Amino acid sequence: MDDLEKYIVKRNSKSKKLAKSFEKGYESFKIGVLLRQAREEVGVTQKELAEKLSTKKSAISRIENHAEDIRLSTLKSYLEALGKKLQIDIR
Repeated sequence: MDDLEKYIVKRNSKSKKLAKSFEKGYESFKIGVLLRQAREEVGVTQKELAEKLSTKKSAISRIENHAEDIRLSTLKSYLEALGKKLQIDIR
């Protein structure tokens, strides 16, 4: 466990509210990371993806960096433009 992970564990143990807030933010962050990885995996730039979706590069950047409130329709369109499918798993 690195220093950052130790710090997060320590902070979360001191405040349940912080822990809950952190987890929510982390899940949103992971969505953005997964979207960026999917785009990079198929070798498409943000600009190229934006053109496929008839939007601007800044919109793609915003999706990848602030995915906390992304609509399912936007998520589906983003992935379909990359030749991928959205799969939702409820546990």
